[in-house]
Amino acid sequence: MASYKKEKSVIWDWLTTVDHKKLGIMYLIAGTLFFVKAGLMAVFMRIQLMFPDNTFLSGQTFNEFITMHGTIMLFLAATPLLFGFMNYFIPLQIGARDVAFPFVNALGFWIFMSGGLLLSLSWFFGGGPDAGWTAYVPLSLNENQLGLDFYVLGLQVSGIGTLISAINFLVTIINMRAPGMTMMRLPLFVWTSFVTSTLILFAFTPLAAGLALLMLERIFDAQFFNPTAGGNVVIWQHIFWIFGHPEVYILVLPAFGIISEVIPAFSRKRLFGYTAMVFATMIIAFLGFMVWAHHMFTVGIGPVANSIFAIATMTIAVPTGIKIFNWLFTMWGGKITFNTSMLFASSFVPTFVLGGVTGVMLAMAPVDYLYHDTYFVVAHFHYIIVGGIVFALFAGLFYWYPKMFNHKLNEKMGKWFFVLFTIGFHLTFFIQHFLGLMGMPRRVYTYLGGQGLDDFNLISTVGTFFMSAAVILLVINIIYSAFKGERVIGINDPWDARTLEWATPTPVPEYNFAQTPQIRSLDPLFYEKVHGDGTMKPAEPVGDIHMPNGSILPLIISIGLFFGGFGLIMLEMDNPIVSPWIVVAVGAILTFGSMALRSIKDDHGYHIPKSVVQADLKKWGGGK
Repeated sequence: MASYKKEKSVIWDWLTTVDHKKLGIMYLIAGTLFFVKAGLMAVFMRIQLMFPDNTFLSGQTFNEFITMHGTIMLFLAATPLLFGFMNYFIPLQIGARDVAFPFVNALGFWIFMSGGLLLSLSWFFGGGPDAGWTAYVPLSLNENQLGLDFYVLGLQVSGIGTLISAINFLVTIINMRAPGMTMMRLPLFVWTSFVTSTLILFAFTPLAAGLALLMLERIFDAQFFNPTAGGNVVIWQHIFWIFGHPEVYILVLPAFGIISEVIPAFSRKRLFGYTAMVFATMIIAFLGFMVWAHHMFTVGIGPVANSIFAIATMTIAVPTGIKIFNWLFTMWGGKITFNTSMLFASSFVPTFVLGGVTGVMLAMAPVDYLYHDTYFVVAHFHYIIVGGIVFALFAGLFYWYPKMFNHKLNEKMGKWFFVLFTIGFHLTFFIQHFLGLMGMPRRVYTYLGGQGLDDFNLISTVGTFFMSAAVILLVINIIYSAFKGERVIGINDPWDARTLEWATPTPVPEYNFAQTPQIRSLDPLFYEKVHGDGTMKPAEPVGDIHMPNGSILPLIISIGLFFGGFGLIMLEMDNPIVSPWIVVAVGAILTFGSMALRSIKDDHGYHIPKSVVQADLKKWGGGK
């Protein structure tokens, strides 16, 4: 075993890293790139709908954009952005030095990336998938649309990465908490991440099964969804929505967790009703699996099933309401600081409520017959996804940015960004409720003039320009702050916050904590500020710290899966350059060969010597 780690080049270090903090930053960068890509597609679609009978996009291109926009935003943008925060802050918030399986953590990221790249490659082979992000059969069985094969295999590969990352988070939270960090002392962000990881475990497995059936039908001529051969087209809807509705909570619950960290920090108060918040999170997760067929009220599953799923859907409003009131009571009487993070967190509350109210309206099956497949559903969904998840992501970004990058984002630009984005969001989507009530169907690339839809569509498109300008301003802010932003190096806790991540030095050392902290209460750092000297008490003496070695194998395994998936897609191509089975074989050799190498090669990591740790402690102050 090496006594201390070897120096590596910067590029090699990032390609081989298993450090949860670097992987968190990589998730954020990857998610941002996909977010911008899907956002540009949304802008192009809104330009197409800006005027009646517009010819900016063809119908086929519009279908491809609407499919890829939804697929990328949910699978490749929102999920990795949340995973970025989860990767970086779960170990810090529970007092751990890393996740339970650092190698698997890196593997999850690279597999997610390879799946996302495989899906994106469809543009170079005749165009993206065009059957909508839900890929309903028989539309998604179109043999002449190669993009759908990229959809199926890309999501299969990416989903494997998401699944193993979720398992890693579960084991980390259960087994690696610092002494005294009981489950009922976990920060709400850790709790929501824990419940989300459980949801992923149970929701992504039916999705994987459904995509496998779709792959077998598209590539190997199986007949699972062909009624003439005894198949069933509706079964795909059940399989997809058994995943699809929990997926909404997979994204929303960590957003709830971020809001539950930001609001207490900038209200200078403990989170109101912590225990109720924890149980409300678990109830939401449980009910989230009970309501999938509310997406299928118009399919013909019968009045009894419709009634059961309608009641179950409305029931979710109760635990969600508990959270809303607890956030409001946390702010009530607090000494609130309205910086950019708090502006997004506080505006999240009424925005998400509006999305929830329209969700209850859609839960009424007779009314849903009128709303279904209109822009009312588009408006509702985006009030949940953008007004909920994206607002929370921006709140978390401005809140945690100093800890991640050692400087703050510019507040003046941040507030302008908030104003532009919020105005643009409501202009874009609030008006779409009325478009839906007026009967405008979703997923259509044009409409006739003179139906009263022209002005509202124009307003909706103008709103997207505001949001685009806001995102450009955020990018400018990030670049400006990198050079001119307020530095917080050596300032561990710039916000006077409450939770354990703010007890670590800035920048955070690779081992997070020189000594594992002793947790004495909920909000452990705030407790030590009031009852101690403001620093965490160590639960162990200073000693050598064991750390895992980096590895290139996760990247190689993900490349193998990429080749394997691409090889299967090649089976559907006309006159491929090489035999598809050769490409599949190369992928299998890379994947299973790397797995075998990992199994037989002992890698015990390395130790950071006690002398180095003591020198760090002396530099930062503290240590016993």
